[in-house]
Amino acid sequence: MTEALGYLVDTNIISELVRREPDPGVTAWASGVTRLALSVITVDEIWFGLAWRPNARVRTWVEAFFQRHPILDVTAPIARRAGELRGTLAARGSVRHQADMLIAATAQAHQLTLVTRKTKDFEQCGIGLLNPFSDAD
Repeated sequence: MTEALGYLVDTNIISELVRREPDPGVTAWASGVTRLALSVITVDEIWFGLAWRPNARVRTWVEAFFQRHPILDVTAPIARRAGELRGTLAARGSVRHQADMLIAATAQAHQLTLVTRKTKDFEQCGIGLLNPFSDAD
């Protein structure tokens, strides 16, 4: 997908960007992007990590990052679509995590490309996927 449509960033992208020495592929991708959004699921996962392992530098960076980018809610239609995705994939023998399907359904509802290192977790979800890591296949 194109920059005009924007991106939804997964938790592992935020975690990478906040590192002291982030992956060069991720920083190269991020430096060229102006439109990106986050799911409330990602916000939950990041705050869980910071509560579990507090880090003042990371907390400050995250707070500023979250202020600069829109955070998309899980609405009833998104929750429904996530449940449908998870059920359809489970019926095919591919069990997926609820949080991942909520993120996938959010990307789908907003026509955003999901940026993640874990593209396999989101395959067959009907969304665009991008892995900006240098070691991406």
